[in-house]
Amino acid sequence: MTVATKQPTKRITKAWRKILLGIPGYDSIATAKDAWFEPDAAQEPIDFIETCCVHIEGALAGQPFLLAPWQKSIIANLFGWKWIDEFKRTVRRYREALLFVGRKNGKTPFVAAIANYVFFVDDEAGQQNYLAASTAEQASLAFRHVSGMIEAESRMASRARIYRSFKSVVNLADAQSFIKVLAGDEKKDAKAKHGGNPHLVIVDELHAQPTPDLVEALATSFASANRAQPLFIQATTSDYERPSICNRKHEYACKVRDGIIKNPRFLPVIYEANRDDDWTKLRTWRKANPNLGVSVSLEYLRQACKDAQAQPEYENTFKRLHLNIRTEQATRWIVMSEWDACAGAIDPDELKGHDCWVGIDLAQKIDIAAAVLFCPDAGNALIPFFWLPRDSAGEREHRDQVPYLTWARQGFIELTPGNTIDYAFIRERVNELAKEYNLVDIGYDPYDASHFAQELQDEDGITMVEFRQGFISMNEPAKQLQTLLRSGQLRHGGNPVLRWMASNVVVRVDSSDNIRFDKAKSSEKIDGIVAATMAIGRALQAEKGTASEYDKPGSAGVIWG
Repeated sequence: MTVATKQPTKRITKAWRKILLGIPGYDSIATAKDAWFEPDAAQEPIDFIETCCVHIEGALAGQPFLLAPWQKSIIANLFGWKWIDEFKRTVRRYREALLFVGRKNGKTPFVAAIANYVFFVDDEAGQQNYLAASTAEQASLAFRHVSGMIEAESRMASRARIYRSFKSVVNLADAQSFIKVLAGDEKKDAKAKHGGNPHLVIVDELHAQPTPDLVEALATSFASANRAQPLFIQATTSDYERPSICNRKHEYACKVRDGIIKNPRFLPVIYEANRDDDWTKLRTWRKANPNLGVSVSLEYLRQACKDAQAQPEYENTFKRLHLNIRTEQATRWIVMSEWDACAGAIDPDELKGHDCWVGIDLAQKIDIAAAVLFCPDAGNALIPFFWLPRDSAGEREHRDQVPYLTWARQGFIELTPGNTIDYAFIRERVNELAKEYNLVDIGYDPYDASHFAQELQDEDGITMVEFRQGFISMNEPAKQLQTLLRSGQLRHGGNPVLRWMASNVVVRVDSSDNIRFDKAKSSEKIDGIVAATMAIGRALQAEKGTASEYDKPGSAGVIWG
């Protein structure tokens, strides 16, 4: 890079101004500060992509990669703006960008074309360029486009060697420069994640990252001053409503776009519909789909929207993938607006003297455990309790991106001693609750709590009833929970842990329209909702007066699933 002095402000033509301001809600000109725009620097990558890169698949295979106006806006901003860094080098203004756009808008081939421009044109020796994703399979999709474009253009092909088995490209003129696939699920890539000195990193489908580890490691690798103008691009469709690196990055980008955070080196490219937009209208679809009518089929969106209206369980999928609206879960069951409307305050003292039924879900010994009291004649009040091993709570918080420790400090989770769930601790707490409330009985899943339940019943005198989690046993209480929510007759006190679990719930439906919860497909933990449903189920059985041999005191009852 050349040593430079401050450049005079240059007039931006009307045509370039229109291009630069083509990013929704963001003004790169007003936020430029000491940066200046160089039209030639913006035009060069546009010309490179349109003359050297081709589409490698589908109906356009073999045809030139002609950039749409929205793509030209991104390219012009990324490469046309310059400024002088702290080492007196003239460098690109932007170091990081988030490309947040709906599915099938050509994110992957677009960032692949950018990768090829940087690799072949940037004046940077020993480039370490990475195509990263959560899995090797996902990262390989971008590599497929990168390598396919190179093979289809003689000048690029003559200057590079492609190693398909290693998913890498090496520059023949500078053997130290490469493009390489980097996957979060492969241990062999650990050195590159933590010890590399990248010039370009592209993370594809950021929402698929299970933890922030890969992205954070790559972000910190840009700290070296040896790279004058590194570039970090993250491309993604919206994530679910959950704690995640994707949602954190999206929230940060929105604040940069809106001027709340001042970061002139971050380019926020956000194409999304608003939650209060009419999601069935074409004007709403256009907000998240700048390539509508090009790579996104209008006919397909129309049919997908009709399907979502006819099948409510598909609505959230349509909104998240095609409108970039963050949704609660993949298969809609608990509507969070209905849940929040039932967050009436609960005074534990008012429940004393009322009959309460309990559901308890111990799950795995290293997982979160839950118990929920249900008091129907006290306004259908739910009181949840949660436990998590103290020694592993911090590790779980980092891995799951869930604020367990914050909730523990706020009193919403109790941390048990050690690195596994302490059942003796929970048993003691259940006995304390039995002294405070009139616990009629406790429903539990025998799969993981038989010994625990036997101790509570035989030694502590608490009536325990087996409650399996199959279709037959869970169907009626789950539907009753949903009925109470939709009618506004439930009170849960706004507990944040229980709310988080409610937002994660996915259900399975059998041929007879019976439902049960699907822990495997739920986006995160749902133990509190399972426990609440079991408590409601026990109360329903009592209301029906269905006592039988297995409900007699002194023997564990069974509700078969």
